[in-house]
Amino acid sequence: MILAVASGKGGTGKTMVSDSLASVWQHPVLAVDLDVEEPNLGLFLRPEPVRDEAACLEVPVLDPARCNLCGACAQLCQFKAISLMGAQLLVFPDMCHGCGGCMRVCPQGAIQKGQRVLGRVETGLTASGIRCLTGRLRIGEAMSPPLIAKVRQHLRAMADEAALDVIIDAPPGVSCQAMMAVQDVNVILLVTEPTPFGLHDLRLAWQAFRSLGKPMTVVINRAGLGDEGVQSFCREMGLQVLMEIPFRREIAEHYARGGVLAEFDEEMRDLFTGLARKIAAMAGAGGHHA
Repeated sequence: MILAVASGKGGTGKTMVSDSLASVWQHPVLAVDLDVEEPNLGLFLRPEPVRDEAACLEVPVLDPARCNLCGACAQLCQFKAISLMGAQLLVFPDMCHGCGGCMRVCPQGAIQKGQRVLGRVETGLTASGIRCLTGRLRIGEAMSPPLIAKVRQHLRAMADEAALDVIIDAPPGVSCQAMMAVQDVNVILLVTEPTPFGLHDLRLAWQAFRSLGKPMTVVINRAGLGDEGVQSFCREMGLQVLMEIPFRREIAEHYARGGVLAEFDEEMRDLFTGLARKIAAMAGAGGHHA
């Protein structure tokens, strides 16, 4: 079973819900941080490092001795990673999207395979046995989708090898990164807050993700802070609210210190354990990897 914990915007408590669910999950689980631009799931789960490897994108490298300046590669590239300027062919690896088309259309074989480092893919294991997988985008790198795709490859391999359930801490919002994170999951859990901004972004997330045809449900964080707009929207759209996390100072302080909310007290642990059971039931697989 694969669960994506998503949100219409950042700061709603998505990572807090993800790490708490991982801590109470009843079956072997893989916690995945796909928010590669700002990964922080590991700050709470604190895994011991197991493996750390570079993730690279295939980019063009020019062999000037073979190039006859025909311009076929420059005409093909829609991202201007290769440009023909007078009698000179220029390659801009940082603009390359890695399609490989330039290498295939070059009649002289002047475009060779090179690599650009996108970031890191890190695996780890917590003291309680939670396997962790994190994508970390290189500082200065503009494109996160290729790194997310590589982390997803590791996700599938690790989950299949050990029959693991998967909890994905997705990128916030409804960008292409977020769509990639939720595209083949069993359940999407939307974390929101009861404010006008929370309602606005929840509506955007629901509109974006419903086209995927996945079961969606909601957790409301900071319940009691705002108004009833989120609850009314969920009732109108048939979205079940599985849990409400109360707006309490001591909860915020616990989280600010790097604590997992499900470990705050027995009440919170019971709430998240119940949430995990409900999500497993929604997936229709009893919580086991499918």
